Amino acid sequence: MLIQTTVFYFFSGILVLSALAMITVRNPVHAALFLILAFFTSGALWLLLEAEFLGIVLVLVYVGAVMVLFLFVVMMLDINIAKMRAGYAKYLPVGLLVGAAMAAEMIIILTKTNFEHAQANAKPADYSNTQELGKLLFTEYVYPFEIAGVILLVAIIAAITLTMRKRAVSKQQKPHEQISVQRKDRVRLADLDRE
Repeated sequence: MLIQTTVFYFFSGILVLSALAMITVRNPVHAALFLILAFFTSGALWLLLEAEFLGIVLVLVYVGAVMVLFLFVVMMLDINIAKMRAGYAKYLPVGLLVGAAMAAEMIIILTKTNFEHAQANAKPADYSNTQELGKLLFTEYVYPFEIAGVILLVAIIAAITLTMRKRAVSKQQKPHEQISVQRKDRVRLADLDRE
């Protein structure tokens, strides 16, 4: 049990430090890279808690897809860091208030007496958390799962609709007009005087 506790504290320390570095660094690319490190260490903690499916999904989906998209967008934007630093002091009191509230909530939750004697139940060797997650997802939580799917579908359709607007300056081909063209519409014979 000593090795599990040591590994847990090691990954937890890296997670806390990478999260702090993510919100304190000025460069958005560095912040995204620290967020990738936070996702990796969160996945390692999920693996340590024997939730292999959630750990692998966290790494594949967030690190493999979402963070690549974040980095692509951040690198494509021309962010003026000097302008961002100018208004930093204006938001500091609100940020400190929110941080103090989050710290107070974590202290209240972590000092509860019902967490002192909590121990992980030993699972049998053939236990599959993916199977248990699937059973819960498609039996007890099937309606929230379906509602979340519909909401995501509506969001995708809305995003496509917002980006498919027609621009006044864009040129488009009209195939029905191209097909119905006659020779007399396009070709004009010029009679040139030969000398």
